[in-house]
Amino acid sequence: MRFSVNIPNFGDFADPRAVAKVAVAAEQAGWDGLFVWDHVLHRTHQGRPFGDPWMLLTAAALATSRIRLGTLITPVARRRPQQLARQVATLDALSGGRVTFATGLGGPVADEYAAFGETTDPKVLAERLDEGLGLLERFWSGEAVDHNGPHFQVRDVTLLPATVQRPRPPVWVAGFWPNRPPMRRAARWDGAVPLFADAKHGHIPPVDQVRDLVAYVHEQRGERPAGDPYEIVLGGATPGDDPAKTLDLIAPLAEAGATWWDERQIQTGPDLDRLAPVLRRIEQGPPALK
Repeated sequence: MRFSVNIPNFGDFADPRAVAKVAVAAEQAGWDGLFVWDHVLHRTHQGRPFGDPWMLLTAAALATSRIRLGTLITPVARRRPQQLARQVATLDALSGGRVTFATGLGGPVADEYAAFGETTDPKVLAERLDEGLGLLERFWSGEAVDHNGPHFQVRDVTLLPATVQRPRPPVWVAGFWPNRPPMRRAARWDGAVPLFADAKHGHIPPVDQVRDLVAYVHEQRGERPAGDPYEIVLGGATPGDDPAKTLDLIAPLAEAGATWWDERQIQTGPDLDRLAPVLRRIEQGPPALK
């Protein structure tokens, strides 16, 4: 199992310099990744400053050399694929091939879409997500792209440079379990980032539900070549000052098939977007599985 730190792109973390501090602390303390939120608007946190996630990750990339970097998650359906492809490829080059791209429908839908006059039809958003992901993969290849789809059209476009990672950066897909369609989508890519109705952001997911999800995703993936990696990314808040309790929380999830643990603050707690408490948790180090 590998371990990442998760922070929002607002509050103290709207400042790229604060995100760079988090990234350096995470790398020095032995964490394996840093992931930031990708929100334009989140009315629950209205009144706070927001930062562009790709600018924040650029600061993190310049300050580090080892940890993986990415968003959790970027809603492809509200992005122009060509612009997003450029941003990801640029960060991949700058970081030396350390980008992981995570996506999903995103939300809150009323904030991220309706507030800007965009459709909130989940079927349309899912179509845009799937079509956009296909375009991203082709743009990242560095080859010429022609595309005439229901939501996007491309005429003989080659975007260079291609991504450093070949054939592309890993793609993880998020969705709420036990909803099957998002996990079927995730099974077509490189990793699943399940969210659980019974475990809000920052809370430890139920082990039995994790087992069910892992079994379903691997069933959807079918027979794969030996050594074909696939990530199951779970997250929550662990007590960094109590390694034994943390082990009791994390070990059953690893045994159930989780391959990444994403350390997150409780979303409704006071420390979600504050630098000092996040740095304290980072400096305590990632969970230790024995």
